[in-house]
Amino acid sequence: IGDHQGRCRTPEEEESYIPFAQDSLVRQWNSMQNVADDNQKSETPIQRNKYLLNINVGGKLFQIAYKVLARYPITRLGKLALYTDPVKKLQLCDDYLVQKNEYFFDRDPSIFHYIFHFYRSGVLWMMDEMCPSNFVEEIEYWGIHLKYSQRCCRILFEEKRDELSEYLKIEKELEAELEPLESGTQFDGKFLGRFRKMVWNLIENPYSSVPAKIIAVMSSFFVLISIVGMTLSTVEEMKNKTGKMWMEQMEMICAIFFTSEYLMRLISSSSFKNFLRAAFNAIDLVAILPFYIQILFENLDDGDMQYHEELHKVENVSKLGKVLKLVKLMRIFRILKLARHSTGLRAFSFTMRQCYQQVCCLLLFIAMGVFTFSALIHSVEHDVPGTDFTSIPCAWWWAAVSLSTVGYGDTVPDTILGRMVAFVCISFGIILNGMPISILYNKFSDYYAKLKAHEMSQSLQLSRRIRLKERVLRKFSECWRADPHYYR
Repeated sequence: IGDHQGRCRTPEEEESYIPFAQDSLVRQWNSMQNVADDNQKSETPIQRNKYLLNINVGGKLFQIAYKVLARYPITRLGKLALYTDPVKKLQLCDDYLVQKNEYFFDRDPSIFHYIFHFYRSGVLWMMDEMCPSNFVEEIEYWGIHLKYSQRCCRILFEEKRDELSEYLKIEKELEAELEPLESGTQFDGKFLGRFRKMVWNLIENPYSSVPAKIIAVMSSFFVLISIVGMTLSTVEEMKNKTGKMWMEQMEMICAIFFTSEYLMRLISSSSFKNFLRAAFNAIDLVAILPFYIQILFENLDDGDMQYHEELHKVENVSKLGKVLKLVKLMRIFRILKLARHSTGLRAFSFTMRQCYQQVCCLLLFIAMGVFTFSALIHSVEHDVPGTDFTSIPCAWWWAAVSLSTVGYGDTVPDTILGRMVAFVCISFGIILNGMPISILYNKFSDYYAKLKAHEMSQSLQLSRRIRLKERVLRKFSECWRADPHYYR
């Protein structure tokens, strides 16, 4: 690397004196300056050009000895120093200035300082504030491998790069979560594409228009009405004839609305395969099936009463009654329909999908704790008269309740050793439950904030299109404004 004072050095001196990224060795470059003036100002001895390679990176000039570059022949600059064919040299750079014998590279000069230092010391240094993706792209361009860096720096750099890759992956999945199932372009060129697109936006995209928002609110309202009706149907005072009639009518109205909503989505969908694979559509189907299954079993029940004997009729009615109770219980899944229009439920679902490894690990620890402490409490309590810990499976409930720090108190140890085991079990449960809470909460709050921001942006766009306040004020002004024709 040349001396900024204009003094020539021998190759040995050049090799031993290479400071790292000194500003005095870097000067600004302008390819449009006057060549004649530059030749008058530049009085560089011819001897320097025999040992130095002039490199211009993004407007900054660097001078590196040929012998230093020749140590790494597989790198871009090493090939540039070793090649004798001018055509091959021009293929390695972006431009070449003949008057100054400079090879120009349209790359980032700030990162090239680290490449600059690598050729002198043989070690690739990395700073924490650098972007991993940009740095990897630059060193791949210059043909330098990451193995030339120190192990400590390389480990931290790879961890940072993995974190960035994971972050970008989550951002991509979150954008896919925010995007609608069907885009407007998928309806182009299909049968009744314009009409189906309008129906799909009306049902699926609540921020497309005011009627779509009203339908979304109505869908949530009917879900709540259905859940309230199912809850009231179990109340003893509502099991009379009048209460049953009201509950049946309410259930029929909700089922008709959910069915029509599902059919409108099915008919307006551009791809039936993608429609059936969607989770929300499966929830909608589960929400409406119990009503029709109940009607089917009631009709089967009437047929049995006509064609079977009394004993068989009673058995069939008992079996059908159990099945009907199970079918009616499936209506509780209707509450999952709220996730279609609830940002919090969508964020919770996305958090569980992203943190499934941590959740599975937590369940594994809980299972290990239950088996361990149930075996310990059984070994110290099984000889106590009247104990509830007669076997290890009988102690599973106590261990699970103690690990969750709920402590019902229905089963308690009586001996000193048993209470010591219980104390250790509860302490372990506190530590175990406290570990994943911060991870899950931080991710949930982050995902919820991003989903909410996207929802607010869509709502703002809808309010701008509607401009309800401006329209109301304009209507009032038109009503109160005097008509000049009226006074004539």
